[in-house]
Amino acid sequence: MPVQTRSPLRGGKWPVIAAWFGVALLVLAGLLMGLAGPAYKAEWISLGTSFGMLRQGAQVALGAAALGLITMVVSGRSRRWRPAIVGLLVSVAVFFMIAVPMEMKHKAQTVPPIHDITTDVETPPAFTLLAAARKEAPNEVEYPGAETARLQQAAYPQLKSITLDVSLASAMDSAKALIQARGWELAGATANTLEATATTSWFGFKDDVVIRMTETGSGIQVDMRSASRVGKSDLGANAGRIQAFLDDLASR
Repeated sequence: MPVQTRSPLRGGKWPVIAAWFGVALLVLAGLLMGLAGPAYKAEWISLGTSFGMLRQGAQVALGAAALGLITMVVSGRSRRWRPAIVGLLVSVAVFFMIAVPMEMKHKAQTVPPIHDITTDVETPPAFTLLAAARKEAPNEVEYPGAETARLQQAAYPQLKSITLDVSLASAMDSAKALIQARGWELAGATANTLEATATTSWFGFKDDVVIRMTETGSGIQVDMRSASRVGKSDLGANAGRIQAFLDDLASR
């Protein structure tokens, strides 16, 4: 009885090796990019090193995507469907993996390189309770000045003070409730101001907020300032924070 032998696989062993090497690169890229923020937040590495890990992770991810596409094409021609599917999945995973860094890069190119935003550029609310903490950080305590104001007004013309038709005590209570709901750390309050710190989840960046309330003939005028402790550009985070907070406060 003749012995049946299996015919050699088309393309040999290389499609499988290439497919799993692509998976290994994908995992490495994920570790580099995923740990960049938490490692900086834990103060294990510097901010520059953290950003370097993001760049390296993105480069490795692009390499994984290229290898995945090559594997998919070569394996498909050889009718080796499993390696082809692995290559396709690696490429798709890379697309989603680098979407956030690419969005951050695009944002950095479309917003001004500023990190201190306020609804009142002429008389910005001042940090007092958080002044000491800001002095220990790279960015300034005082509002940067006219150039920052000009850039802000060009990029975020919609940021304005709001007026609430409530008592000062009621407005302060509503603002405190929103601060608590957002998980910000309340530094303290005076008769008409609140200061708090918002910490980002991934990198642990600290942005300081001061809210000032002024009694006027038409109600309580609310001004707000949000300033990052580190970084030249906030990628629009402070403007977004102010707008969202004031919108919620006005709707209460």
